[in-house]
Amino acid sequence: MAVGLRALNRFASSPVVDRLGLREPAERFLHGASKTTARTAASAGRTFAAAQKLGRPARQPSAKPRALFDLTPTDEQQMLRESVRDFALERLRPAAEKADADRAAPPELLGQANELGLTMVGVPEELGGAMEERSAITSVLLGEALARGDMGIAVACLAPAAVSTAISLWGDADQQARYLHEFVSEDVPAAALALLEPRALFNPFRLETRARHDGNDYTLSGIKSLVPRAADAELFVLAAELGDKGPALFVVESKTPGISVEPEPAMGVRAGATGTLSFDEVRVSGAALLGEGDPEIFKHCVQLARLAWCSLAVGTGQAVLDYVIPYVNERTAFGEPIANRQAVSFMVANIAIELDGMRLATYRAASRADQGKPFGREVALARRLCAERGMQIGSDGVQLLGGHGYVKEHPVERWYRDLRAAGVMEGALLV
Repeated sequence: MAVGLRALNRFASSPVVDRLGLREPAERFLHGASKTTARTAASAGRTFAAAQKLGRPARQPSAKPRALFDLTPTDEQQMLRESVRDFALERLRPAAEKADADRAAPPELLGQANELGLTMVGVPEELGGAMEERSAITSVLLGEALARGDMGIAVACLAPAAVSTAISLWGDADQQARYLHEFVSEDVPAAALALLEPRALFNPFRLETRARHDGNDYTLSGIKSLVPRAADAELFVLAAELGDKGPALFVVESKTPGISVEPEPAMGVRAGATGTLSFDEVRVSGAALLGEGDPEIFKHCVQLARLAWCSLAVGTGQAVLDYVIPYVNERTAFGEPIANRQAVSFMVANIAIELDGMRLATYRAASRADQGKPFGREVALARRLCAERGMQIGSDGVQLLGGHGYVKEHPVERWYRDLRAAGVMEGALLV
């Protein structure tokens, strides 16, 4: 590909092109060719096959209702949170700057993250999962802990968990037998949820990606944007409009003919290796439909995805707070720490106040999800808080560091960019 692009550039820069009056056609051709060569077929991936035959789909039971809203994690949750937090601070944080520049998380870190069992939390225990009961709270705690290291790498680490959770919650017996054993193995497949589409004010309940019946199969057409780990993913859970039924979810293997991938680096979460997925008349079997195409299941999926982004915003906000407190106490001006200035202290206090509000709203939504109660209202409130207050926390972090906050020597500029994602992913906040 590089040789071809160099040849095209030499041709376009030749004076012969101007003498022949071919400048404009040549530039159009060069632009189109460069875009075409950047687009590649999706990862060939592994061959998924059932490891056992299930008579019925396995489901995690809902958590037992609590009379009081109790935020105290269980011993198991506390142990998981501490181990993931230590991993994030010791391994993700030092690698974050390079991962942001490279627009990809280091493979060795992704492998180590899989060893923590992130993809096993949503899988039923009888299929090799880690939790007896459904636990959105545990997932939120893990997402928050990972994001304290770096949100971009956290997105890359957690992307396969979105797929394993979706298949666990809504997959039938054949889908679970075919895919879930891979997510509890030592070689966890790269996978991602593909909801977002490249248009202004995207509404996930008004999809332009289409699925139409084709005999016993379905044909998928459309484009998905900002899909984490798009280039190396082996499996996708794809959202598409299914005729009169409305939006539905499909399990699609990346090696299916007709899928192409194009890099799509974003303002933030660059280590998530986001990309554009194009589906050109992609034919999948009728068994690919998840949850029988129930629109309520799709709504539930969107709510859980937004809850996951809230947890990442909380973790990144905590990283900002943890960073600015020692900075303002150690940085001196006019012979004293800048923390002695009321304006500085009030700004730090406001970060802590808003962060607690974001965390409480997120935990409450997750708690209701665990108990099988409606949680759409709570997710909407948490998302609003995490998007708006999270961006303010990022901005305040940059402001507290002054000129240092604007350069890559300090991580707050990256966290500022990352926090913007909470109000964009899985649907525009303004919709």
